[in-house]
Amino acid sequence: MNSANGDKASADFCAELVRAHDFARYASTLFVPAEQRRALLAIYAFNVEISRVREQVSQPLPGEVRLQWWTDMLAGTGHGGIEGNPVAAELKLAMRNWRLPVERLSRLIDEHQFDLYNDPMPTMAALEGYINDTSSALFSLGAGIAGPQSNEVEHLARHAGLAQGMTRVLAALPLDASRRQLFVPLQLLQSHGSSMEEVFAGKWTPKLRAALDQLIGEARGHLKTAFALLENAPAEVRPVFLPLVLNGRDLERMSRADNDPFAPLVRSRFRTLWTLWRASRSQLFRGDG
Repeated sequence: MNSANGDKASADFCAELVRAHDFARYASTLFVPAEQRRALLAIYAFNVEISRVREQVSQPLPGEVRLQWWTDMLAGTGHGGIEGNPVAAELKLAMRNWRLPVERLSRLIDEHQFDLYNDPMPTMAALEGYINDTSSALFSLGAGIAGPQSNEVEHLARHAGLAQGMTRVLAALPLDASRRQLFVPLQLLQSHGSSMEEVFAGKWTPKLRAALDQLIGEARGHLKTAFALLENAPAEVRPVFLPLVLNGRDLERMSRADNDPFAPLVRSRFRTLWTLWRASRSQLFRGDG
């Protein structure tokens, strides 16, 4: 693999962006070789930029414009500004050095258009499709940088992404509810007699608990499958999946009877680093037999 020799300032910018806004993924890159780490931080910084568009605009149209800029950049049809954008510069470098699939990156942008509007996530199938092109895509792209791609690794990335994505939906419930955005599938709520307005009002009812418990169960099922698949994954790709350990701890907390789903989930950076370091030394993530 050719040595990445782009602007160090752009690389540092991406690292700081991910450290500030996605510390779990940032911390996981500390356990991979430096050259791979730079490429991983490029795609994670790109994900931060796309994921934060909703927070940076007050109306959908400016958000659509920002997402279109990234789509044009990936397609090579941008109209200036790419050279001055450190995340775009690093992503372009990673795409060139690691042959990242443009289609997967473009679909990630497309899925995040959903974030700009307040339409509820309609069904579990819709949520799984959204997660497959966001969280699962990041695991797949990261694994492709860390080691050889295969159908088995792609299968692992899908389940890992579904576990992580569903966990993040549950963790983001307080924030999403405060801005009247619903990622918990409406069909799931209604099947348990709960409702969108119940979520937005922050009402902790047995019906809502039942709906969230089902989503927790789905996430735990995907996590169990991902860990089973990880046992046979190439050793070099395993550090990319270290954040799953954090998701496992979060799901344990969410499953407790006294857990309040409208209380923000807070995890210290020290605890995150400690948890990932301990996991990195385990047989599962070392892959040494």
